[in-house]
Amino acid sequence: MDVPEKTGPRTIALVGAPNAGKSTLFNGLTGGNAKVANYPGVTVETRVGLFETPAGSQFNLIDLPGIYGLSARSVDARVALSVIQGQTEAFNTPDLMFVVIDAAQLRTHLQTVLQMQSLGKPMIVVLNMMDLATRDGLEIDAAKLEEKLGVPVVAATSTRKAGRADLLKRLDEVMASETTLQESAAEEPDLRHVQTTARQLASEVILHEPGLNKLTRTLDNILLHPVAGTFLLAAILFFVFQAVFSWSTVPMDMIDGSIGALSGWLAGVLPDNWIQSLLVDGIIAGVGSVVIFLPQIIILFLFILLMEMTGYMARAAFLMDELMLKVGLNGRAFIPLLSSFACAIPGMMAARVLESERDRLTTILIAPLMTCSARLPVYTLLIAAFIPPTAVGGLFNLQGIVMFALYLIGILSAILVAFVLRKTLTKGETQPLIMELPTYKMPDPWELLLGLWQRAKIFLRRAGTIIFAVSIVLWVLISYPGDTLRTSFAGMIGRVIEPIFAPIGFNLEMVIALVPGMAAREVAVGALGTVYAVADAEENTQGLAEALQSAWSLPTALAFLAWYIFAPQCISTIAVARRETNSRGWTALMVIYLFALAYISAGLTYWGARSLGL
Repeated sequence: MDVPEKTGPRTIALVGAPNAGKSTLFNGLTGGNAKVANYPGVTVETRVGLFETPAGSQFNLIDLPGIYGLSARSVDARVALSVIQGQTEAFNTPDLMFVVIDAAQLRTHLQTVLQMQSLGKPMIVVLNMMDLATRDGLEIDAAKLEEKLGVPVVAATSTRKAGRADLLKRLDEVMASETTLQESAAEEPDLRHVQTTARQLASEVILHEPGLNKLTRTLDNILLHPVAGTFLLAAILFFVFQAVFSWSTVPMDMIDGSIGALSGWLAGVLPDNWIQSLLVDGIIAGVGSVVIFLPQIIILFLFILLMEMTGYMARAAFLMDELMLKVGLNGRAFIPLLSSFACAIPGMMAARVLESERDRLTTILIAPLMTCSARLPVYTLLIAAFIPPTAVGGLFNLQGIVMFALYLIGILSAILVAFVLRKTLTKGETQPLIMELPTYKMPDPWELLLGLWQRAKIFLRRAGTIIFAVSIVLWVLISYPGDTLRTSFAGMIGRVIEPIFAPIGFNLEMVIALVPGMAAREVAVGALGTVYAVADAEENTQGLAEALQSAWSLPTALAFLAWYIFAPQCISTIAVARRETNSRGWTALMVIYLFALAYISAGLTYWGARSLGL
């Protein structure tokens, strides 16, 4: 390979995918003596350092942001490509590139190499982290890879001086060339062809690889199959929702029994006054009716964490890529949406990884439609109260099927809304999906337990703070100044907005519960517990589910479920949407369309159920 003749220090650009070891190589070559520079007009930082080869040649080295190819849709990618192509006066045009790839990710990172090659610029491929690859049993024929690519390929270990010696030696050899390189015109290659070529090339140059890598590819042939893989993903999700009900029955009964025993003990030892009512009918009824769902929350997160730790979550994104493309997104958007099943807030924040601003905005706007864990207490309460645990087909639980249907409705609604948005307000170019698939691995038990404990702690903290406070406030509003619910402060507020919800089958108690439920969705369960405990404290000795059975009709309960599929009953989610979009207009649009969907779906459900005689 040849480079243009030039006097003075030449410039080398460090190019490669994120986590390929570029920064480690930069630090190793420059000794950590680097100048940090901001690219003009943006906050993206690049580092520039000086190093010298054994032959005495000096080079300026630019550490660019990680990129996967020539798709310059993110700010980082645009900065990197503008520097590589010499389209900025802030940095010297690079004389050649070090294209750094992780040897263990050869099949994926070769796509970056092939795309950089299409620029027609001088380059050396740095096959990095070879020590780790060799340790794991991976053998790569670097000479054959060089022959196939037609550019120098050097095996390196950027963390050690000896591991960088061959790279410096090869650089001196390249610089000693006397022929000037004739650069070809830059042309963005077809991405699908690049992916196919990279996989083919990797298969030819990999002499031996760990059994786990082979197992990963064998499993991927099944799990990433467009038909079989999609069917398996749906089956896994269906199994999760079945497990949420069937596995949680015993621990929920134990918690329910403990709460009931505590309430009975306090009622027996305390005089019948406002203190007893506050503790038993307010705090314990409100907080206890939410804490009882902790086993179901833990089971749901157990499966989410297992999918993440085993490497299956990334496969789910690839499986969904084709479907997401049809609505104008790509599979990478599926990862923030999957995160939203736990909570819409981290899902919205995870949308930052999307390269397209239009994709990111669309993902934020539909993230609340994913059924977050805060909806789970509402769903399970009403399903347990109104849907019998009937066996279907001798294998499935009807309650689990209904739960799966609620999640599915949320997903399908998000897909439909995304399609409409991408055709109208967030119209833009659809991007192909490029991401690394990790090898399958066994989850670390300690890491799994720690993750479950952290999620449980967050849930309990909300029960011990937000729901605790709301339960007290709601108890005061319900208990004073009158003796009945309708003459209380809560009843006064509820009666004002009750006419709005009456057409969709909501009663006064439901309307009262919706108001504090804006703080967080699961607060509605505690509010219902407080409302029904106080409104009929002497006669109501049943659990909340049984109380609702006697107070609500089935169409009313189904309407409430339909409302919670869509309603943005979470102030924190709305606040984060405002921060992430940096727009009051987009946030208002999200809130309005979600409440509109909630109202319409609840009304259709209520009147549809009544017309069927349910």
